[in-house]
Amino acid sequence: MIAVVTDYAPCIALRRAVFMDEQGISEAEEMDGLDEGAIHLLAHTGGKPVGTARILIAGDTGKIGRICVLRDHRGTGLGAKLVNAAIDQLRKIPHVSRAQLSAQDHAIGFYETLGFVAYGAFYDDAGIAHRDMARSI
Repeated sequence: MIAVVTDYAPCIALRRAVFMDEQGISEAEEMDGLDEGAIHLLAHTGGKPVGTARILIAGDTGKIGRICVLRDHRGTGLGAKLVNAAIDQLRKIPHVSRAQLSAQDHAIGFYETLGFVAYGAFYDDAGIAHRDMARSI
């Protein structure tokens, strides 16, 4: 089950496990001060938090970010469900017509299967190659 949550502490815990502990991203880079004004999605399996995504709105664009799934739940389709749930949330906001995300190099193909198109050059974000991607909603 995926739901919008106002208590996003479980989302932060998931991001800590995946981005900081697993991928080595520093707390300073991960905790950017934007969580308070964001829409947070939380995925549960059997009552346990297993995945999350964060949405920020800027003009007509919804930026989907901080997408992560615990290692033992990857490959189950949960990542795609989180992205699609985020797109569904963006469709509820009348002035938003575009979804954008910053994809880690290894995940570009995954996001392409969800309709995102890469643009611009690769860039370094927290020591990991990323590329911007977008799609209309």
